[in-house]
Amino acid sequence: MVGEGAVLEAARADAETTLAEQAARVADSGVAVTTRLVVGDPVSELIEASQEAALLVIGSDYRGPGAGPARGSHGIRVVAGAGCPVAVVPDVERGEHRGVVVGVDGSEVSERAIAFAAAEADRLQEPLIAVSVWTPVVAPRNAMMVMPEDYRTGMNEQAQGALSLSLAGLRAQHPGLEIEEHIVEGYPSAVINQFAEDARLTVVGSRGRGAIRRFLLGSISHEVLQRLATVTVVVR
Repeated sequence: MVGEGAVLEAARADAETTLAEQAARVADSGVAVTTRLVVGDPVSELIEASQEAALLVIGSDYRGPGAGPARGSHGIRVVAGAGCPVAVVPDVERGEHRGVVVGVDGSEVSERAIAFAAAEADRLQEPLIAVSVWTPVVAPRNAMMVMPEDYRTGMNEQAQGALSLSLAGLRAQHPGLEIEEHIVEGYPSAVINQFAEDARLTVVGSRGRGAIRRFLLGSISHEVLQRLATVTVVVR
């Protein structure tokens, strides 16, 4: 459109000023900083930038549980399509939060999430809080039925075995790391976010694959991101 060039130049100049201010603020802490300004669709550009990165960090305007509807369709698309782990930072005061929470389900991607979480917990000198959640089978017509105790005991034992196997070797890799193990009956995303409310960081795995991954994550990681309780890293 006629006059669009001037509008774009003004937008670019404003973005460059903002970028320089943020880079200077971070550089004051001693971190090496480089900047790059691109024009295009934010989702596509961030996904492209992530392909050669070790970690992508994005913000979210979600202010935590009880703060309104779930947020972040664009953020979820970025996380789903990224070529590296993605940290999503909600607009939540950190306070005196403690620990690094990681969801454990015995899968291959869960193993990568555990390795990432353990390294971060060790670096931050925080406990690793490993959470394994099992969800009971409920017959729709008998939703109020009382589960047999041997069924509950068996599910807990199976979850404990998978958790122990997943954590085997961590103490040798991180000798000073404090590890807390939790087996919980419930729905995974709800339980993980419950633990995350008191944590400094939460780590979950995602099984998103192929072209559809740009739009969908594994259902649990998707649901965790929709209602962020703390800074959350999604590892693929």
